[in-house]
Amino acid sequence: MNAKLTNLTPMFFAGAAAAAIALAPVTFADPDPGCVNPDGTACVTTPDGGVGTAGPAGAEGVAPGGTAGSAGPEGAEGVIPGGPAGAAGPEGVTAGTPGGPEGTAGPEGAEGVIPGGPGGSAGTEGVTGGTPGGPEGTAGPGGASGSIPGAGGGTAGPEGGSGCLFGYCAVIPGA
Repeated sequence: MNAKLTNLTPMFFAGAAAAAIALAPVTFADPDPGCVNPDGTACVTTPDGGVGTAGPAGAEGVAPGGTAGSAGPEGAEGVIPGGPAGAAGPEGVTAGTPGGPEGTAGPEGAEGVIPGGPGGSAGTEGVTGGTPGGPEGTAGPGGASGSIPGAGGGTAGPEGGSGCLFGYCAVIPGA
């Protein structure tokens, strides 16, 4: 029986070596293959509490403190708590800062304002803008008008124009 075991020993070593080589990737692999949501999309968590996910419909993430963002086929958005926020999509963009400037733009036009400061809008029918306590103006297909507090103002259009400046006024008939 000794003779037979001696002949089988190299085969046992070869089998053990083959098994070790075959199982090495499984044995030494990371036991956590990563975060996967129930729907199969990838996700991630960071040691400081950040969370994110990504898949065919888009991606989103939240960082510690609340900073968040997302992006997908319909657009993207992001926010910093107490700070700026914005969004963009097929219908346009919008952004703002708490207590600061805000603006929106899309296929129909754009508008923006600085609190306590100038504001304005522009679209397919014209433009308008003004400064609180300061000059204001509007223009469109039918004409234009403007005013400066304490100085005067004027209007002009297809029917003519009129205006006053420091108490002097004029009327100009249309063509």
